[in-house]
Amino acid sequence: MEQLKTAIVTRRDALIALTQDLIRIATLNPPGRRYHEICEYLQARMSPQGWDCTLVRAHGAPGDSEDFPRWNFVARHKGARQGDVVHFNSHHDVVEVGHGWTRDPFGGELDGDRIYGRGSCDMKGGLAASIIAAEAFVALNPEHAGMIEISATADEESGGYGGVAYLAEQRAFAHVDHVIIPEPLHKDRICLGHRGVWWAEIETQGRIAHGSMPFLGDCAVRHMGAVLDEMEATLWPLLAGKHTGMPVIPEGARSSTLNINSIHGGAAEQAEDYTGLPTPCVPDRCRIVIDRRFLIEEDLAEVKSEVTALLEKVKAQRPSFQYEVRDLFEVIPSMTDKDAPVVRSTAAAIERVLGREAGYVVSPGTYDQKHIDRIGKLKNCIAYGPGVLDLAHQPDEWVGVQDMLDSALVMALVLDDLLGNTKIET
Repeated sequence: MEQLKTAIVTRRDALIALTQDLIRIATLNPPGRRYHEICEYLQARMSPQGWDCTLVRAHGAPGDSEDFPRWNFVARHKGARQGDVVHFNSHHDVVEVGHGWTRDPFGGELDGDRIYGRGSCDMKGGLAASIIAAEAFVALNPEHAGMIEISATADEESGGYGGVAYLAEQRAFAHVDHVIIPEPLHKDRICLGHRGVWWAEIETQGRIAHGSMPFLGDCAVRHMGAVLDEMEATLWPLLAGKHTGMPVIPEGARSSTLNINSIHGGAAEQAEDYTGLPTPCVPDRCRIVIDRRFLIEEDLAEVKSEVTALLEKVKAQRPSFQYEVRDLFEVIPSMTDKDAPVVRSTAAAIERVLGREAGYVVSPGTYDQKHIDRIGKLKNCIAYGPGVLDLAHQPDEWVGVQDMLDSALVMALVLDDLLGNTKIET
C-alpha cells in the first residue's frame, strides 16, 4: 500500500489542477453546455499516456440537439494479459448555479484543503480522483491484467438518458465486470444502490365559466384540493408506516415518501414583466406533479394502485370529479449484495486506508447505477467517492483535497486487488 500511497501523494498537485480544470469547464445541465469541450479536455490529457479514448455522442437521446449535443467520454487501458474489466463512471454535467454563492461558481478556487465550485463535490472531484488512482496504479503495475475503463458521461442530473443509459443500450457494459461510480457518498461509505421512483402528473378536470358566475362552471382547482386533502388524510400516513431493510440515508428516507413537485391550475402564468390583470375564469384544468420514492420491498404496480384508489375514492364523493394520471418517469429500486466482489474489495481497501470498517448505505434518490443494473444487466456496481453528499447542489459547493487523495488510494487498492499483476508491498 505504501508504494501506491506515495504514487498518489506525489500526484497531489496534479489532482488539484485536474479538479480545478474540470470545474472551470461549466458543463451546465440544462441545457447541456460545453459537453464536447470537457470530453476533448480529458482526451487530450489521457491519450498521450497510452489510454485509448473515444468520444460518443448520444444521437437521438432526450436533450440531444445540434445546439447541445450529448457527448460522452470513454478511456480504456488494456493490460498485458487476460483479466477482469474495472470501470469507473462519473457524470460530467452539473446543475444550475442558483443564488447565495460567496465564491466564483466556476473558479475552482483552492482555499486550504477545499476546492470550491459548482460540480466540485458532485462529482468532478470524484472523476479526478478516479483518474489519478488509475494513473498511479498503471505507473506501478504496467503489466496489470484485464482492462481499466474511465468514463465521463452526460445528463446524470436529468436522468442519464444521454449518458450511461445510451452507452448501456449500445452494450458498452457487456464486457465489464466491476463498476465504481465516484459519487460523493463520503470516503468511508459504500453506496449499494437506491430507492425506486415514480413521477406522475395528476390532472383534475372541470368546466370553464365566467368568474362572476362560478356556479355555471366546475372548478378543477377545488377538485384538486379534495385530492390533496385525501392525500393528507390517508396517503401520507400510509407511506410513513412503510419501512425498509435497505440502509437508506438519511433515516427519514427509510420510509416511503411522496413529494408534490409542482401545482398549477387555471390560465397560464404570464411573463414577469406583464402588468395586466388575469381574466376572470373558472379553471377547467389543474395539474400536480408527484414524486413518489418507494422501497425495494414495494411493487411498482402497488405504488401506482395506491394513488388510483385514492383518486377513485375522491371521485365517489364528488359527482362531477374527473381525473387523468400520466406516467412521467419510473425507476425500480436497485441494491448490490454486500458480498459482491467490488463491494468486498472496496470495503477492504477502505479499512486499510482509513483504519475503520466501511459503512454501507443506500441513496434516497437515484443515480446512474439504475442504468448499469437494468439496461447493462450488471449487478456488481457501487457508488463510492470523495465529498460530502449534503453539499451537492448547494451554494459554495466544495470538495476536500485530502478526501480525494484518500478516495484515490482506495480506488487504486481496488484496482490492485482485482487486476494487480504483482503484489504491492503493504
